[in-house]
Amino acid sequence: MVDFEEQVRRALDALPPELARGLENVAVVVEEENADDPSVLGLFEEAPYMPAKVTIYRRPLEADFGHDPDRLEHEIRVTVLHELAHYFGIDEARLAELGYA
Repeated sequence: MVDFEEQVRRALDALPPELARGLENVAVVVEEENADDPSVLGLFEEAPYMPAKVTIYRRPLEADFGHDPDRLEHEIRVTVLHELAHYFGIDEARLAELGYA
């Protein structure tokens, strides 16, 4: 079985090259869960003078999809893409239209 961090790396490696080239000063990290809302799968954060940060939360993704390794891998990929889309300025409404809500 591939570990969670490796699945996140695979999702990042699968980004189209033109999209990957557009990522500057952004960190993608894995954490266990969001302390404020443990059901959150991922989070995009920006702060002045700091790198942008995408956090992927292991515990809720594994709780919801861990029973099916293929589904878990798919949902990790969707979560990574969803949060990176915020980096590029795509809002929740547009992500829902695109099937990444």
